[in-house]
Amino acid sequence: MEYVQERVATLHAFEDRVPEAPTENAAVVVPLTEREHASLAAERVLTTLDRVDPARVIVALRASEERVDTVARWLDSFELGPEVLWCNAPEVRDAIGEHGLNGPAGKGRDVWLALGLAAQEEYVAVHDADATTYSRAHVPRLLFPLAHGYDFSKGYYARVENDRLYGRLFRLFYTPLVRALAETDDAPVVDYLASFRYALAGEFAATSDLARRLRAQRGWGLEVGTLGDAFATAGFDGTAQVDLGRHEHDHRAVGGPQGLGDMCREVATALFHAVEDAGLDPDYDRLRERYRETADELVDQYGTDAAFNGFAFDAAGEREQVDTYAEAVAPPAEDTRLPAWDETDLDPGAVERAARRGLDRATDR
Repeated sequence: MEYVQERVATLHAFEDRVPEAPTENAAVVVPLTEREHASLAAERVLTTLDRVDPARVIVALRASEERVDTVARWLDSFELGPEVLWCNAPEVRDAIGEHGLNGPAGKGRDVWLALGLAAQEEYVAVHDADATTYSRAHVPRLLFPLAHGYDFSKGYYARVENDRLYGRLFRLFYTPLVRALAETDDAPVVDYLASFRYALAGEFAATSDLARRLRAQRGWGLEVGTLGDAFATAGFDGTAQVDLGRHEHDHRAVGGPQGLGDMCREVATALFHAVEDAGLDPDYDRLRERYRETADELVDQYGTDAAFNGFAFDAAGEREQVDTYAEAVAPPAEDTRLPAWDETDLDPGAVERAARRGLDRATDR
């Protein structure tokens, strides 16, 4: 039986049970795009959350003017009755623009906007809406460590389905990159980043105090950026990771807009900002070379693991992905992180009211 502990407390789901957790004191944030509207995964997540019964469910919605009415009406059809925060409403952009916070928009910005409201509860949980295997145990498992003295918890799970290994961005980019960093820098932040079994999981929970201290990457770097701030605020002793079982997700192509190649660059920027914040000064040329070597070794290991399980495995395709990802190992792009809610005079209520005005206008409510 696997019960290994990492540097952060690691909670294993030895049984398929729902632990006792303070769901009645928690807000759940679910980022959602119109692409996920009416998907089986999103429908499962929202239906299941009704059985969890948290204090609040806030859907951080990114949708076009043309589609927001359809998506909002679909969300209203759930008995759960989630609060819909239309994050890219023109009214929201105007409201945050008054505080100098306009800029690139994406998943991270959507979650950050919702965190301002969610942190009015004692605890906050965040998770994606793309898991077709979503369980009512997920939120309680994420919250359980918070009721036992931890400030931050991260979900982990196996990305295996259809007899294939998935989780490609984590397996082929994040893991070998952090290992390559660890060879030249034994700084605690690198050890912390290496402690998570699935660092790119979208599922995490935090006390409201920690949530208000998170600076958010605006896009796909959200998860790694969150770990950087969790290290600074909670550290090893205040962090746990929890087993969420086996997840089946929607999958993305490597190339093209919003593909894994684009996501990789944003993840790299977030990771390098986190380590530079902690005082590291990587030699990016040497790091890129060592990343390739480490990733190549891991591809061989993944291939053996896949063969052991009788899975299909495309070693040449995996190495092509490594070539694509290696281009992201470079000095980070401009830091466009949003400030912690504790460090801005923007009122979360003003964001909520702006989003409501926008939604009322777009839907003629």
